[in-house]
Amino acid sequence: MIRIENLNFRYIATSFGLNVPAFELHDRERLAIVGPSGSGKTTLLNLIAGILTPQTGRINVAGTDVATLSEVERRNFRASTIGFVFQDFALLEYLSARQNILYPYRITPALTLNDEARDRADALATACGIGDKLDRHPGALSQGEQQRVAICRALVTQPKLILSDEATGNLDPESKARILDLLFEQASQAGAAVLAVTHDHELLPRFERVLDFAEFRQGADG
Repeated sequence: MIRIENLNFRYIATSFGLNVPAFELHDRERLAIVGPSGSGKTTLLNLIAGILTPQTGRINVAGTDVATLSEVERRNFRASTIGFVFQDFALLEYLSARQNILYPYRITPALTLNDEARDRADALATACGIGDKLDRHPGALSQGEQQRVAICRALVTQPKLILSDEATGNLDPESKARILDLLFEQASQAGAAVLAVTHDHELLPRFERVLDFAEFRQGADG
């Protein structure tokens, strides 16, 4: 599903550097990434999703070299292939929860918004415990409820790759387990791989593989 080779990325005018000689995520695999804050975990997810582009190296996702695509091509590829649960949720305040969940269908011709997609959005919201809040805007939702909206948005397109950046960080233990069950269930149904950044070590036994990310962090001279 993901193959990275000789990846180098550096933010301009900072000492932060990321060097990933090789990385693979297999089809349907569930991999958790752990590591200290600032080690580049979120940066890697953004590179895989095509939100950032590397200075050098290859990022092959589902057979496509993401780094070689144009900005429009990356957006279309991301919307149709990747479900991304952002750490800051990235919800649009002027849209309702339902509209936020269905937002991927609004931004790319690669997806078709139909009754099936709308029904799937409602079903996901109900499974996440926010089925009665779909007409509310993000400002009228708690952080945990906003997080569930973000999770539903990532799953509604039935992506082949799910990227999760602390998807359960604002949830109570019972909700964490339920959301992770839902995420894995949806991934299984879609035949999707899951790549999750987490600081919650209690969740690690649920994953097939755990990667310590510190080895990929480089300083200014790395």
